[in-house]
Amino acid sequence: MAQQSKKVTRHYSAGVIIRTFIKYFSLVFFGIVAVLPIVSCVITAFKTDEEYMSTNVMTMPESWLNFSNFTEAFTKANMGRAFINSGIILVCVLFGAIVIGTQLAYVLNRFRFPGNGLIRNLFLFATLLPGIAMQVSVYQIMQGLGFINHLYGYIIMSMGTDVISIYIFIQYMENIPVSLDESAIIDGASYFKIYWKIMLPLLKPAIVTCMVLKGVAVYNEYYCSNLYLQDKRTLGVVATSLYTFTGPLGSQYNLICAGVIISVLPALIVFILCQNQIYSGITAGAVKG
Repeated sequence: MAQQSKKVTRHYSAGVIIRTFIKYFSLVFFGIVAVLPIVSCVITAFKTDEEYMSTNVMTMPESWLNFSNFTEAFTKANMGRAFINSGIILVCVLFGAIVIGTQLAYVLNRFRFPGNGLIRNLFLFATLLPGIAMQVSVYQIMQGLGFINHLYGYIIMSMGTDVISIYIFIQYMENIPVSLDESAIIDGASYFKIYWKIMLPLLKPAIVTCMVLKGVAVYNEYYCSNLYLQDKRTLGVVATSLYTFTGPLGSQYNLICAGVIISVLPALIVFILCQNQIYSGITAGAVKG
């Protein structure tokens, strides 16, 4: 019996070791696969034109203090103007999307009326429709309203909140007791005052989460910004500015990589500063009751 138990223990230990090895090997492998493009981009951003043409993407640059690509990318791509336009769009879109999304979630969560469930289902149905398939009709509407090639037109189009934000707000409101609303109504507060004074302050983690998710989507949006903001010199945004270095004769990838790093830094800083609120907002909005 002792010998049999030793064999079972050995087999069990061998199986645990194999599973542990596979688990950590897969984690390390896919981690390297995810980080490799970023490392290649950083290496390429510090290379001169001659180095880029004569070496492979993983060959280290001769000098890590060569910031000429960054200055050239910033000036030639007019990234200063692009950051200003992207900042204006982000502030306006996030403000409008948060106001619309929180008010809509407040109505759907706190009021029971015929069609409440239908509206929620329609939002889910809208996510099944590919956005690219509706661009013909959207473009005709934008053209009819005179919104093409104007920042305000692009802002109004982008201001529509997404389904994820609405459901994060709805699920987060499920954890706010209705007794707060009833107490405020007894004290004479209106529905708008309840929304403004009670709901919005309590929705702060969810608002931060949705602002980051929506902000990253708007900041990285290329297709719509390229389609509706056609004057790239005055209305260019960060997502379209890097295409200055592409053309029929080739692409300057060392300048493109430098521009990518410049454009990624603001989003990375915001994520690092707000990561606690993002995680807490997602987890709180994912649990009901």
